[in-house]
Amino acid sequence: MTDIKPWWQSKTMWGAIMTIASATLGVLGYDIGDAEREALSGVLTSLGAAIGGLVAIIGRIKARNRIG
Repeated sequence: MTDIKPWWQSKTMWGAIMTIASATLGVLGYDIGDAEREALSGVLTSLGAAIGGLVAIIGRIKARNRIG
């Protein structure tokens, strides 16, 4: 593995976050099934990628030096 990507684009990180969230909700009395957990993980992964792209665009617009 030589490629580096931001944490929010990692399906493993979102899977871990979903596992922690669903366990916490289970303790609070809410039940999230596997299908809902998988769907939510996909949505969050896409949302994280979109936010990352937006941050990259904003960073490029605000940059002081041009790309060479």
